Amino acid sequence: MANQSIRITLKAFDHRVLDLSAQQILDAAERTGSAVAGPVPLPTSIRRFCVIRSPHVDKDSREHFELRVHKRIIDILEPSSKTIDSLTGLNVPAGVDINIKMS
Repeated sequence: MANQSIRITLKAFDHRVLDLSAQQILDAAERTGSAVAGPVPLPTSIRRFCVIRSPHVDKDSREHFELRVHKRIIDILEPSSKTIDSLTGLNVPAGVDINIKMS
C-alpha cells in the first residue's frame, strides 16, 4: 500500500474516553510498525439550548443546557495489512464515534 494513508476521526461527548480510545489506536498502529501523526485535537463544538422552565406565569425563568462534542484526528502513514487488521479488531469504548477514510 505505497503512498496511502488512513485518516481516523474520533468524536465523543466525554474527552477522557476519547483520549483513551485515541491511545488504543496509537498503540495498535505503532505495534505494527506504521508511522503515526496525531492525535490532533480539533475545536470543541458547543451547542447551547435555552428552555423556559414554566410555560405560564414564570416566563422569565429559563434553564440553559449545553452539549459539547470533542474531536480528534489521527493520521496513519504507510499502513500495512497488519495495521488494518489490528485496527478492525480493536475494541473501543461505547460513546466514541469513529470515522475511517483511506486515501
